Amino acid sequence: MGGRFGGIARMRLLEALAAANGPLAVSDIATAVGVDQPRASRLVQQSVELGLVRREADPDDARRTLVALTDDGKRLGRGMRGQRRDMISTALEALTAAERAEFVRLLTKFSAAWPQD
Repeated sequence: MGGRFGGIARMRLLEALAAANGPLAVSDIATAVGVDQPRASRLVQQSVELGLVRREADPDDARRTLVALTDDGKRLGRGMRGQRRDMISTALEALTAAERAEFVRLLTKFSAAWPQD
C-alpha cells in the first residue's frame, strides 16, 4: 500500500479509526498503530493533508483534539480490507483442503495463546 497513501502505518491508522466507536486521540492512535506519539502526530498530519482524516475538538476536554475518518478515508479503508481479503483468498487457494484445515487449527491455537492485556 505504498505510494500516495503511505505504507503499513497509515493503513493501521485507518484501520484503528474504522474499528473505533468514534474519533480517537493521537495517543490512542499511537498505541493502536504501534508507533510513538510524534510519529502518530506526523501520520495524522499527513493523513489530514491527503483528506483521509479530520481533526475535531474533544467535547469533553477542550485541550485535546480527536481524529476521525473522512468519507474518503472510509472508502480507502474499505478498499484496503477488500484487497487484503482477496490476497488471503488467493494464498489459501494454494493449500489443499487438509492444509487449510491444519492452518485453521494452528491459527486458532496461536490466537488462543496470544497474550491478553
